[in-house]
Amino acid sequence: MKMMTFWTLSLSAVLLACGGGNAENGDATSAQTEAAATETAGNDVVSPKYKNGINEQNAGDKKGKVKLSGTITGLNGGTLTLYETEGRNKSEVAKVPVRGGAFDFGSIEISRGFYILGLDEQNTTEIILNPDEPAVTLEFKTGRLSGAKTAANSPENAGWFAYQSLDTRNKNEVRALRQNAQEASGMKAQIDQQIAAKDQELIAAQHAMIDQYPGTYLAKILSLKNPKYPQSQARFFEELDPMDESLVRSMTISDRIQGMMVGFSGGKDPGFMACIDQVKAHFEPNPVTLESALYSMLDGFYNTGKEHICQYILDNYIFDDDCGADLSDAIRIRAQGIINLQVGKTPPNFRIPKWNGGEVDLRETCAKNQYTLVMFWASWCHKCEQEMPYVGPLYQKYKAKGFEVIGVSLDNSRQTWEKAIADNGATWPNVSQLLAWSSPVVADYKITATPTYFLLDKQGNIVLKPQRAFEVDNFLAGKLK
Repeated sequence: MKMMTFWTLSLSAVLLACGGGNAENGDATSAQTEAAATETAGNDVVSPKYKNGINEQNAGDKKGKVKLSGTITGLNGGTLTLYETEGRNKSEVAKVPVRGGAFDFGSIEISRGFYILGLDEQNTTEIILNPDEPAVTLEFKTGRLSGAKTAANSPENAGWFAYQSLDTRNKNEVRALRQNAQEASGMKAQIDQQIAAKDQELIAAQHAMIDQYPGTYLAKILSLKNPKYPQSQARFFEELDPMDESLVRSMTISDRIQGMMVGFSGGKDPGFMACIDQVKAHFEPNPVTLESALYSMLDGFYNTGKEHICQYILDNYIFDDDCGADLSDAIRIRAQGIINLQVGKTPPNFRIPKWNGGEVDLRETCAKNQYTLVMFWASWCHKCEQEMPYVGPLYQKYKAKGFEVIGVSLDNSRQTWEKAIADNGATWPNVSQLLAWSSPVVADYKITATPTYFLLDKQGNIVLKPQRAFEVDNFLAGKLK
């Protein structure tokens, strides 16, 4: 199973703007007042983890031409795609062929931020493009873009590649320590100290790189990884300039929002809403950063099953006639994608090849049956293995009564996918785009964990989003007799 973690609950220090205080769960205003009243001077102390890496050179956004080219050792064909990032999302900028191991995008107009180079959905790497560096030449040592690479004429990317390696090593070491803590009784305190030391090592490396690469986009992003006032809810976003649109092309806004939700948890819905109000108020001066923040919150709350909190954002800040007036159609289209995955709504259609030939059309399948269960799963998912013994009998019990199952696999190997179908006796239609978590259908259905279920009626509307297969049995027992 894979699960995307997100925010817990929080309380907010301020209640601002466009009906934010009109939370239907009416404790938001009192929660804010209490939080503001308990804010002490000690909370305004600057964190030792914070180091300012923002100066006149890298402050704000900047647009301009960058010549991007390079080589990929051992690759004599294929197409390289450049994507612009927005948090966890990406959009295509340009494509070029790779000939004789070389690629050249020419001069392209970009804005400061993180970009992704990809040979396919599984073979990608993240780079920095900044008009302050008018030419960027990359050298990939192998055909695996995430592997060894250099950027001789780009301090931005030389520093970023070095930081990526250091950050990955640090995370792996911390992961191993946490595993040891689970296995070694009586060692928790000692291991916690070791984990804290690893955290300090990473902070020290961030500070050193800020000094080593002054005035770069990298230095700015590293400085914003650690809040200046981590104990002050009212000042938690202070050093994030809402007018700096280069922050959208990074994880900075999303990570800081997550930090607020975790750091100021209250465990109740009013705390969520108050924090949402504060985030909205901070980014309100700039619709571009505001939209990114709003969608980040929508995405996160949806992925943790808190659709009623998503509805609060939708009603108060996106589809509200006053608050949503300055927002673009793009945010409403993206928001509609979340709305369409709620119970009572119609999710996206798909046409995906079956493992044994032909393809499955979701709409057509729904129209032929009373109920259709769409099950996202994978051969490597242990929880899926535990669920399969329930799905098989469920299928046999209701198949003749107008029930169908569509298994949508998140595998990327046909061999392991087909073996899992056979091993589990999965006689229902099974489809896969064989792109694992990069499958388009995964993005369309916002899948962050396996298994994930959607039960649809004959019209293709969602009638149930169960956690377990037995819940489907309970539902169908009263419907299909």
